[in-house]
Amino acid sequence: MRKIFAIVLVALLLGVGVVALIETDPGYVLLAYGNYTLESSLWVGILLLVALVLVMYLSMRLIYRLVGGQRSLVSWLGSRKSHHASRLTNRGLVSFLEGNWARSRRQVLRGAKSNEAPLVNYLLAARASHHLDEADKVSQYLGAAADSESAAVAALELVDAEIKLHAGQPDQALLVLDGMSGSGRYPRALELRRAIYTAQQDWEKLAGLLPELRKQKLLSPEELRDLENDSYRNLLQSLSGTDAGASGDAVRGVWQRVPSDLKREPEMLQAYVQLLLDADDHAAAEKAILRALKQQWNSALVRQYGYVESANIPRQLTQAESWLSGHPDDSELLLCLGRLSARDKLWGKARDYFENSYRVQRTPEICAELGRLLSGLGEPKVAAAYYREGLLLSTTGLPQLPEPEKLLPLSQRLARS
Repeated sequence: MRKIFAIVLVALLLGVGVVALIETDPGYVLLAYGNYTLESSLWVGILLLVALVLVMYLSMRLIYRLVGGQRSLVSWLGSRKSHHASRLTNRGLVSFLEGNWARSRRQVLRGAKSNEAPLVNYLLAARASHHLDEADKVSQYLGAAADSESAAVAALELVDAEIKLHAGQPDQALLVLDGMSGSGRYPRALELRRAIYTAQQDWEKLAGLLPELRKQKLLSPEELRDLENDSYRNLLQSLSGTDAGASGDAVRGVWQRVPSDLKREPEMLQAYVQLLLDADDHAAAEKAILRALKQQWNSALVRQYGYVESANIPRQLTQAESWLSGHPDDSELLLCLGRLSARDKLWGKARDYFENSYRVQRTPEICAELGRLLSGLGEPKVAAAYYREGLLLSTTGLPQLPEPEKLLPLSQRLARS
């Protein structure tokens, strides 16, 4: 209250002072422009000048607000359209994830009209069209996406290849990848090529892709190892599928491409040796078997050694017998020794080895070998027994049936008839 009183008092004193000053000397102001003149006291002129400045200031503020208001209106309208486009795009994405392909495409295309960066909209529309089996629409929207963002052309080509692959068109997908410039530097392109070559069972190209897959570390060590194993194993098997069979040079050429660690895998070694045997390259097969057995014992390779046709059979038999001390109960080794002895026409030794293998493990194969040998040695009844046992061992799933205890006499058989 005291502050208000003091302010009012000061204002009154200033007012009295100003009035006194005006009465003492009002001053004089003269403005002339052409034929026009304006006369006034100094104090009135000052008031007019202040009023003129105030009017000009207010006018400038009004003009600024009007212009700024138009800009704000335009900005507000644009922001509203942008938010609406974002909402439509989000709804379209949700519909896509829900599997409502037609609704999703409709929503994202509506959102693309006011979206400054409609790449995602057209991409979703293309994928939705793929699920709707409308290939022409897929191409149309991928083209629109490329027009909206020129830097995304390569990425969109990868999407096109992926869609074609998922549509069961690996050849067309491969054409898209082959038409790309520098597709090898894109990790996704390598992944797609791997899927395409696998679908086409093109083991040659898949094997050629393995170094780049290893370099870019696109697969875990376990996945890469499995892929290498499958690729080279199928590549070796494809050689045996030719009409005339593969030559030894062709088999060895593929084997040289196999990584050294895979060459030690038992299944890979067995496939390689079998191809060499099929190609009548027995010298290379024997060399591969002996080298592998020096590093690790493998009964399957020992069995294949019995199929090797060597020019020096006694030396081959001596080599196999040297393994007997370390593996006396290996049925595959005994079977191999029996076959080598038979090839060297050592019939008694062959019979001993076959019978020892039979004692260790009875298999249809050893029964067949004993039956064949004993038939040649003039023991048809014993041979027939082995043949019969081998047949029963190779036949599974027979139902349980009663067996006749003994053969009925002729009189009873005639009576029953």
